[in-house]
Amino acid sequence: QVQLVESGGGLVQAGGSLRLSCAASGRSFSSKAVGWFRQAPGKEREFVAAISWPGGSTYYAESVKGRFAISRNNAKNTVYLQMNSLKPEDTAVYYCAAARDTRVTMGSVIPQQYAYWGQGTQVTVSS
Repeated sequence: QVQLVESGGGLVQAGGSLRLSCAASGRSFSSKAVGWFRQAPGKEREFVAAISWPGGSTYYAESVKGRFAISRNNAKNTVYLQMNSLKPEDTAVYYCAAARDTRVTMGSVIPQQYAYWGQGTQVTVSS
């Protein structure tokens, strides 16, 4: 079993930056791709970014490409999401999730590909 804990959310003005962290406990992130998703009120959970194990491949939603960067520190069992040039439409609860697979593919955008989920961290971007 993998327990995931997100941190780093908060309130930021449009154009600002935040870095989210996703720390694993229990079993590690070893041999698992990791993704970030977000869910705004009244909307479905949507894919944001994913990174393979051990980290050579990444995949981003078009809406965040060029603004967000996903990375991982395997020695620390932590995955990061650096978010720059934030927009009000980025406001959501952000979740990290660990897949059973090591790879990132087009299927990585599907929540059902992930076996373990964190509780989420709120990101609010004011205009």
